[in-house]
Amino acid sequence: MNSHIPIDRIAGYSALATLAFILLIPAPSQAESDNSFICNEESRYSKRQLNSDQVDNLCEAHQGKVMLVVNTASRCAFTDQYEGLEKLYSRYRERGLVVIGFPSNDFGNQEPGSEGSIKKFCRLTYGVQFPMYAKSRVTGDNADPFYRALAKAAGTPPRWNFHKYLIDRDGRLAGSYKSSIAPENEKLIKAIEGLL
Repeated sequence: MNSHIPIDRIAGYSALATLAFILLIPAPSQAESDNSFICNEESRYSKRQLNSDQVDNLCEAHQGKVMLVVNTASRCAFTDQYEGLEKLYSRYRERGLVVIGFPSNDFGNQEPGSEGSIKKFCRLTYGVQFPMYAKSRVTGDNADPFYRALAKAAGTPPRWNFHKYLIDRDGRLAGSYKSSIAPENEKLIKAIEGLL
């Protein structure tokens, strides 16, 4: 009687044992495994509106909408994107898009002014009507918690002014677009339309 087990049978037993072990490990919950949710029932991102005392919970204030979140600056080569952002907002707001601006001085000291001067500049120069919030840190250790969540979900923080994050109606990050992607960019518009 031969007590040797053929090598192919041992490999088969090993594969079965591995599969059984994997099946016994509990799968992580959606919250544990998916960092793409920016807005959920636990989200409490309170932000003051630009040059105002009114504070909004960002997720509650824009719940059920597609959000295009942009860090802005008034003295940047990309500042003219304000015009395109306002056009996007005007074109799609009735279908559920909200553009949200966060002035930031993080890159090149290109937003040094007061909130009052920023608001005036945006309204008078570009006719901005989309919601703008208080001047914020958007990168680094002192970044605003909302931007930290965006960077974590996207895998990267903004690298310059006018970086865009697209969030779907369920509060999940749907896209991240570098500064050079203009609001009129076909890829960005298709992504927005696909979420509306």
